[in-house]
Amino acid sequence: MKLATYKDGSRDGQLVVVSRDLSTAHYATGIASKLQQALDDWNFLAPQLQDLYTTLNQGKARHAFPFDPERCMAPLPRAYQWADGSAYLNHVELVRASRNTEVPSSFYTDPLMYQGGSDDLLGPCDPVVCANEAFGIDFEAEIAVITGDVPMQTPADDAIEAVRLIMLANDVSLRNLIPNELAKGFGFLQGKPATAFSPVAVTPDELGEAWKGGRVHLTMQCTWNGRKVGMCEAGPEMTFHFGQLIAHLCKTRHVRAGSIVGSGTVSNKSVQVKGKPQWPKGYSCIAEKRAIETIQDGQPSTEYMKYGDTIRIEMKGLNGESVFGVIEQEVVPLLG
Repeated sequence: MKLATYKDGSRDGQLVVVSRDLSTAHYATGIASKLQQALDDWNFLAPQLQDLYTTLNQGKARHAFPFDPERCMAPLPRAYQWADGSAYLNHVELVRASRNTEVPSSFYTDPLMYQGGSDDLLGPCDPVVCANEAFGIDFEAEIAVITGDVPMQTPADDAIEAVRLIMLANDVSLRNLIPNELAKGFGFLQGKPATAFSPVAVTPDELGEAWKGGRVHLTMQCTWNGRKVGMCEAGPEMTFHFGQLIAHLCKTRHVRAGSIVGSGTVSNKSVQVKGKPQWPKGYSCIAEKRAIETIQDGQPSTEYMKYGDTIRIEMKGLNGESVFGVIEQEVVPLLG
């Protein structure tokens, strides 16, 4: 099934069930008013939401209405936690190569992960608000999952069963603030502003054969200022699958229903063309493009995002239809 949250003036919005083709929706108020409520009692409420979803897809839901992504908050507007991994090690390898530094061997066996802010998550059409262009505004196209309860020390093969919903994310980064933060040895804070999510979150079965081995085997499409810059394959090169990311998170603590775990920037390796590396799939963040330029030309030439820039992130299913809807944001200044 597909779920979304409509804006209603409250912090948590109103849960709606959305049709498979994203054309119609129906309030889930009689079952659960908020997504967190459904996650807290998933085994009891999910079948009821599924029944409504079936009725909606059959065109028999009495109070259905046209689905409008612009009315959407993040599917889970505020979460108990937002833990973002870096599961595509090609992204790390590229950035490190552009700095002439090696990737530590531990990175290939132990996932990277940071704890992001989860109190102010953005809807798919909400603007990216930034106080200063000089901060180095970058988009990052990612996949994210929402979990159920996961006990401490749950192994990866079992942790994958805790995935309740899957969605897309734009994990905005302020690249020029990050180096000084990381130099302190205590991780990201100011360099990671609010993250935006796709209009709908979907249960794994909605992906069919594209959900395999804890990975989404579909193409991440990124369009920056109307120009398609990324068509990266999300499945084959995901070093750590979502079961492994969740297991990493719950190594020393319980993970509670309503936790969001991100994949990190979807990234693909280069291919050799006439003896030189090329990246035909493009990129899912500007930092990668700049790293590629540094490797090829000795310095980056692509600038980070400016006020008025737009970013569009989408993933289409095996049938060619949009799975999660579209993240479509504009970069705007902070108004006093």
